Amino acid sequence: MGKCYPTVSEEYKKAVEKAKRKLRGLIAEKNCAPIMLRLAWHSAGTFDVKTRTGGPFGTIKHPSELAHGANNGLDIADKPEPPPEGRLPDATKGTDHLRTVFGHQMGLSDQDIVALSGGHTLGRCHKERSGFEGPWTTNPLIFDNTYFKELLSGEKEGLLQLPTDKALLNDPVFRPLVEKYAADEDAFFADYTEAHLKLSELGYVHNLVLCCLLSRLFYASQNYMF
Repeated sequence: MGKCYPTVSEEYKKAVEKAKRKLRGLIAEKNCAPIMLRLAWHSAGTFDVKTRTGGPFGTIKHPSELAHGANNGLDIADKPEPPPEGRLPDATKGTDHLRTVFGHQMGLSDQDIVALSGGHTLGRCHKERSGFEGPWTTNPLIFDNTYFKELLSGEKEGLLQLPTDKALLNDPVFRPLVEKYAADEDAFFADYTEAHLKLSELGYVHNLVLCCLLSRLFYASQNYMF
């Protein structure tokens, strides 16, 4: 069964497109693509497929905002408690760890692991935050396939390669994907798009399917009655 999303009005779609335009404008103005990507990933990457806990939950930060009349009922979508610590990847480890976190914990594939690793083409590490320092590419504000090219070309002064990055080259499944994305940027973009969509929907897809089934039952009953 394919994915089933709720039917929304044209007005709703226009509002979403307007929000997307504003977000793109903010990212361009503030040069904050790396931190926005990190924010999205660190929220979604806490999902556990077995316990169905963690994951990308929308929240409203201030209780006073939840009390706004227009926000009545939104408290059921808010998650007051944080997900358990220790679910995000450890940059000092290798391929077994990557498969444990991405595969066993989140339910993603080997292809997803390599494609999402390509997100490192944006941004940099800061020693005071992660223990590592530096960008992965010479232009860390541009999203392209340079991460894979740099990974294959070896370590260079001023550029970063984490242990989890280098581990991709030593795995018989991961390395061909690294080589594929280094040679074909369009293939990387396509696979990254698919992987990021999976990541952003962790914990929600089963609810969408249920919603779709209920909607179909409702419309079927209406057609039967009238």
